[in-house]
Parts: sequence; structure tokens; C-alpha cells
Amino acid sequence: MRKSIILTASVLAVATVLGGCQSSLTGDSYSRDEARQVQTVRMGTIESLRPVKIEGTKTPVGAGAGAVVGGIGGSAIGHGKGSAVAAVIGAVAGGLLGAATEEGITRTQGVEITVREDDGTMRAYVQEVQENEIFRVGERVRIMTVNGTSRVAH
Repeated sequence: MRKSIILTASVLAVATVLGGCQSSLTGDSYSRDEARQVQTVRMGTIESLRPVKIEGTKTPVGAGAGAVVGGIGGSAIGHGKGSAVAAVIGAVAGGLLGAATEEGITRTQGVEITVREDDGTMRAYVQEVQENEIFRVGERVRIMTVNGTSRVAH
């Protein structure tokens, strides 16, 4: 009973940590370093839109947390050397599962926005889809760039 409580608490801790790792890639999210920085603003017209998937993060946090949970879960199986072997197998399996879980949890739906800028150049921008923002072909948009990061906005 005690081991299952520890395992459940570990799984909840991993989910919390992985959820906190996700950074926003929306057009209205700025890092602390980008705040209060001068931005270059260009205008353009949307030529095309395409849905894309933005892959999730792949940090050591997911694998490490999964290995801990898997090791704890594996150690609950058997006694003596069998328990140690199960802990190692559980840690390896948990690490793989944790890495895959992190990538899946942090994966987002994005949009590729191809814009013909007023100077005639065509550029494509990828950003996370926001529920309250809908882009349409032919629409005029602003392209803001700060520190090499560009965003498309209405």
C-alpha cells in the first residue's frame, strides 16, 4: 500500500514538472529578455496558411523523472536481487516512457503563415495556434521582430 502511494505521488510530480517545462510559441508571448526591447515592424499580406505540428521539448527532465518513477515502481516487484533487477529495468523503461511523454505533452498545433511583405519579399513564419486569433488569406498583418524572433499579428 505504501509503495503504491509513493508511486502515485511520483507520477503526479512528474506530470507537474513536465507541464511546467512547456514554453509558449504563440504570437503574443514574449520571453523576459524580449520585453522592453525595440522591435522592427513590417507590414504584409497573408498569401497562404498551412497547419503544422510543433514538436515538443526533449529535455533530460522527462527521461530523468520517468527513470525515477520507473525505478521506484520496479523496486516494488520481487525481493532481494530480483527487486534490484526489476528496479533497473523499471528505470530504463521509465526513462524512455518519460522522454516520450514529455515530447507528447509539450507538442502543440501550429500554423505556417506565408506573408508577402510590402517590399515584395515572401517569408513564412511558424507559430503556435491561438484559440482567439484567426488568420485569413488576403488579410493585412504586422510582422514584429525582436532579437531574431518574429511574430505575425493582426
